[in-house]
Amino acid sequence: MPARSSRQLLADAALLLVTLIWGATFVMVKDAVSAFPVFSFMALRFTLAVAVLVPLVIWRRRQLARAAPSGPFAVLRVNPRRLARLLLPSLLVGSVLFAGYAFQTAGLQLTTPAKTGFITGLSVVFVPIAAALLLRQPPERNAWLGVGLATVGLALLSLTADLRIQVGDLLVMACAVSFAGHILLLGRFAPRHDPLLLTLGQLLGVALLSILAAAVFDRPAALTGQVVFAVAFTGLLATAAAFGIQTVAQRFTTTTHTALIFAAEPVFAGLASFLLTGEVLGPRQLLGCALILVGMVVAELKR
Repeated sequence: MPARSSRQLLADAALLLVTLIWGATFVMVKDAVSAFPVFSFMALRFTLAVAVLVPLVIWRRRQLARAAPSGPFAVLRVNPRRLARLLLPSLLVGSVLFAGYAFQTAGLQLTTPAKTGFITGLSVVFVPIAAALLLRQPPERNAWLGVGLATVGLALLSLTADLRIQVGDLLVMACAVSFAGHILLLGRFAPRHDPLLLTLGQLLGVALLSILAAAVFDRPAALTGQVVFAVAFTGLLATAAAFGIQTVAQRFTTTTHTALIFAAEPVFAGLASFLLTGEVLGPRQLLGCALILVGMVVAELKR
């Protein structure tokens, strides 16, 4: 097997692991934010992730800096210009990621974990459309077919009997748009920057924005054991580890591969919700989920 194909296979496998971790978090996040403010939860989650990554970055850079000249940036082996070049990508990627998680976490308060997983998965469908609008890359016909299938699926999944859509579902749709932007931005910046520093930069951006939002919008709340466990799991595995893996893996695989693999997230979310809470979707909603999944795959297929 060629080296490039081998690296891409490993990268795709790593992204599938990330998808599994993310799919498993929907239930615990919903339970946590049912009694704890959204932005405060995000602030704890992403601050923990940053606290874990900072020593790792320093240790790695010390290993690389042994032959580097001394100076204030010797430990990181990054000069001020390089840090300045990293600042804008970190702010952009971090801001979009903050928006995605803010919409998703708020939406989880008002809708179910399984529905959240499938609607979040629409980000895969939005990627080729966003690429057309932002990068001027005309989408293939398959992308439009995928959008159509996913739209019908979304209607079956989310619309009530009187043809109204729940506020929680709308918030999660905004999350899907944000995550599509995150995939595109990361695909653009990941090959150009150190993956560990870019991961740290974007997560630091989310943490700071979450702290600011919590200070403005949230009221103090007591930490329970359930919230502490959710913060630890999501902060360590679903954030620090997962985004580190994603940032490295996207250097060796394509945006299309990434989007297709992430299409499995709602399946894992639905399975976790069924096993942990007994959530069962009705026939109409299951048909909607199936159409969303088919739309995700069709949108990323090549002619």
